[in-house]
Amino acid sequence: MNEIIQAMFRSAFAFVALLVLARLVGKQQISELTFYHFVTGITIGSIAANMAGSLNIDVWPIFAALVTFVFLSILAGYVSLQSRPLRKLIQGEPTVVIHNGKVLEENMGLTRYTMDDLMSQLRLRGVFDISQVEFAILEPNGHLSVQLKSQYRPATPKDLGIATKYEGVPSELIVDGKLIEANLVQNNLSEEWLMQELEKKGVHTIGEVALAAINSQGELYVDLKEDKLDHVTDISDKEV
Repeated sequence: MNEIIQAMFRSAFAFVALLVLARLVGKQQISELTFYHFVTGITIGSIAANMAGSLNIDVWPIFAALVTFVFLSILAGYVSLQSRPLRKLIQGEPTVVIHNGKVLEENMGLTRYTMDDLMSQLRLRGVFDISQVEFAILEPNGHLSVQLKSQYRPATPKDLGIATKYEGVPSELIVDGKLIEANLVQNNLSEEWLMQELEKKGVHTIGEVALAAINSQGELYVDLKEDKLDHVTDISDKEV
């Protein structure tokens, strides 16, 4: 029983430590998962797992190892921000794999990127004909950036000479039944105005609202927790 309690305590301690240290490492660890970031994340997780489950080893030396590794990871990130050559060394650099419709086999070989990998990534981006590609660049995080030749790119309003209006990011006013007062102030709106608009839509309390957001044109979008739909389309293979 003592071992069970000890394991529970160590697991809780490892969870909290990992949560705090992960916040220190920053969002880049997930948002730009290069091979370096992948290995770093796996190593940090492995050390934390040992801290939780290795009951025959004192928790503090493992915690010290975890803190040291996270510190070195943060230091490497800081150094890479200050030095472009070191950033390339640590994180890698982009590699051109298609130029003017021609596959650069030598560059693909250097990155161990197969033709199947290339074709799969192109298809995911809606490209089925390599001859339409001006540039395809393999990014350090493994994503493939594709630029089509100008004659194959979708026409934009600018190409067609069509004037457009500014579209900002909608501002959330209610999320999960909770009022976001800071966003009301930022948009020069009042709670009274919001309640009046909700009343117009048949909503009587903020708690009924799953999401309410206002766009740059002043249009209020409201989604209720209870949508009261007559029929919801099921796209699964389940038999009704």
